[in-house]
Amino acid sequence: MISKETLKRLEFDRILETAAQFAHCEASHTGVLNIAPLAEKSQMELRLGLIEEIRTLTRLGISLKIASFEDIRGLIRAVRPRGSVLAPIELQRFIPTLRVMAAVSAQLKFRTDIPLLLAEAGHITGFADLLDPLEHTVNAEGEILDTASRLLADLRGRKKGLTARIKKRLEEIVRERHTAIFLQDDFITQRSGRWVIPVRMDSKGMVPGVVHDVSNTGETAFMEPLEIIGLANELENLVADERAEEIRVIRQICDWIREDADLLSDQFEALVRLDILNCIALFSDKLRCETPVLSESQQLSLKGARHPILTLMGKEVVPLDLELSEESRVMVVTGPNTGGKTIAIKNAGLLSVMALCGMPVPALPGTVLPLVDNILVDIGDEQSIAESLSTFSAHISQISSIMALAGRGTLVLLDELGTGTEPGQGAAIACAVLQQLKIQGALVVATTHLTEIIGFVQREQGMLNAAMAFDRERLAPLYRLVVGEPGESHALEIARRYGLPEHVVNFARGMIGTMEADFHALLRDLKEKRAQLERKLDDLAERESRIERGERELSARKSEAEQLVKGAREKGYLEAQEVIRKARREVNAIIEQARQDKAREARAQLDQAEEQVEKVLAELNPVEELPPGQVEVGKSYFVKPLNTDGLVVSLDAKAGRARVRAGSMELEVALTALAKKTGKEAKVQQKRHQQQEERPEPANSINLLGMRVEEALDAVERYLNHASLSHTPELHIVHGKGTGALMRGVRSYLNGHPLVVSFRPGERFEGGEGVTVVTLR
Repeated sequence: MISKETLKRLEFDRILETAAQFAHCEASHTGVLNIAPLAEKSQMELRLGLIEEIRTLTRLGISLKIASFEDIRGLIRAVRPRGSVLAPIELQRFIPTLRVMAAVSAQLKFRTDIPLLLAEAGHITGFADLLDPLEHTVNAEGEILDTASRLLADLRGRKKGLTARIKKRLEEIVRERHTAIFLQDDFITQRSGRWVIPVRMDSKGMVPGVVHDVSNTGETAFMEPLEIIGLANELENLVADERAEEIRVIRQICDWIREDADLLSDQFEALVRLDILNCIALFSDKLRCETPVLSESQQLSLKGARHPILTLMGKEVVPLDLELSEESRVMVVTGPNTGGKTIAIKNAGLLSVMALCGMPVPALPGTVLPLVDNILVDIGDEQSIAESLSTFSAHISQISSIMALAGRGTLVLLDELGTGTEPGQGAAIACAVLQQLKIQGALVVATTHLTEIIGFVQREQGMLNAAMAFDRERLAPLYRLVVGEPGESHALEIARRYGLPEHVVNFARGMIGTMEADFHALLRDLKEKRAQLERKLDDLAERESRIERGERELSARKSEAEQLVKGAREKGYLEAQEVIRKARREVNAIIEQARQDKAREARAQLDQAEEQVEKVLAELNPVEELPPGQVEVGKSYFVKPLNTDGLVVSLDAKAGRARVRAGSMELEVALTALAKKTGKEAKVQQKRHQQQEERPEPANSINLLGMRVEEALDAVERYLNHASLSHTPELHIVHGKGTGALMRGVRSYLNGHPLVVSFRPGERFEGGEGVTVVTLR
């Protein structure tokens, strides 16, 4: 169990105070301030999951609809006893809380992407059957509204009307001459709840009425005229009825609250918990926090960790990387004053506490924090005046307490270990403490200025030296933790920079023992060699990176070449296939052309024979020509091209043409082709027309659905040839949409075909993209 004193030393209370500023209720504000480490890992992961769902909604632009609301727990307790009644202003405090509940309920209940939040707050309803009566009963000032009940509205209406009548009559009385002469003034007012007029004291017997009050000077009597006493009494009765109805309405609402008291309390607590989670989520967004990994092993891994309090103060924070594990559980950080050592160990402790409380931490993803049972700290000046202890005594007393409690599952943070006494003995004590804490299995991060500890840590297995980086040229701290090497104090250089005389610094340097001087020189050499090694490692890493990039480029080029070869081969096959198809089309076109030539020659001979027959028939049966302009619609005439009589169904005199019907035939002819009716039928013509009608005409649509591409293209070729011979101008090829392969194959085939003028996709009523409409030459 982490003590409150430890949490205060780590300044966790400042974190909570900042998060509590986002609270919407005093209850949730207090709840945030009381956040403490949780007992179980499942509880921590649940809270982290809930917070992550809220932050996910925020990233989607959806904020929880939580506005300011009241703490109603005390009001619920007050109304629980039977017959208890709350004041209207107290009832008004339920309204904002119930409104927030209703808004949250409406926001959450239909979502499916927030299972944890639904389990936590999905049962919040808002009590619409209670909220609506409350909103119609009391206003923000605690006044009972006319809408509380119909009876109340009626009583108040009557009361208002009666009051207006009383005031009007009083105004008339004070203006009447036989009364006005006895008045002190011409105003009306109220005394003891009754409407009165001011009458001079010496004339009060001249005005019939009842005296209800006398002025402070004794010169004015406030009298209620007799003629309004009846109206005033009626008004009093209405006031009493109004008050009784108000009490009835308030009692009714209190009864309803009493019935739902348990549910109200439960849902209010859920709303407070949701507001607390929302506070943490908003705080996490402000600090750009991430959800850490909670480890049950002895592992602490901070990646790009930023101290939250420094971040909140707006300071530029250098991210901290720190690693402890089962193999290396003890780390000693050395370096100059003001270099950030104390901030580093506080940051490790503070982020561990946040994780134990189920809060995201200001660090990069992948940060691992241990599930420790306790965090023990010795940070700051522990000199106790009350107990007459020196700084060293208080320091040792605190460390003794820590060693008594430390064990596996404990994080120990020790600042300025071994200070407060003679350096040699202090270093020896510090080494012994570190050794014992390691034996007891604790995770330890300590800071020190004692160089004697560095060698011990370097030799001891399971311990690490670390240092806060320092710029030797500028003599300025870099606030960056470097693991694996010790730090130097740079006290003499800093003293010189801040004004200590040069001869004083040189004298101090001479006082430093030769061994310590050699030790610091050795440290400088080690750091320079380390820097050289890091540069070489960086060069090596860069070379490896270039080699990897080269290999990836070669692999990409090989893949690209293979794709080019494959594409070229495929293109060759396609071109060969197209050559074969083109040759086939040309051969078919030649064959069809030959057929067409023969057909045209035969048709020409038939036309010539027909003309001779018609000429002979005209000589044998001469027809009587029509005078111009005598053709009428609905009359029959001899149709020369048909050699029979026909009925004129329409006439276009301007164009000199008429449309005639003869039997089942209907055609358009010139007016000169019409003669007077003969009454005979041309059987030869009818027979010929009948033969023409019986001649099979090619269909103007072909269905390719279910065919393979090659099979379909052969069918299309035959269809185009037949349609061309039949002089069909437009065709519909039905291929469907499907995968699009058949459609692409047909359209590619039609492109450049010698019989095709153009083609297009079908209109919506023609079948859309599933049909191709072809226009032939």
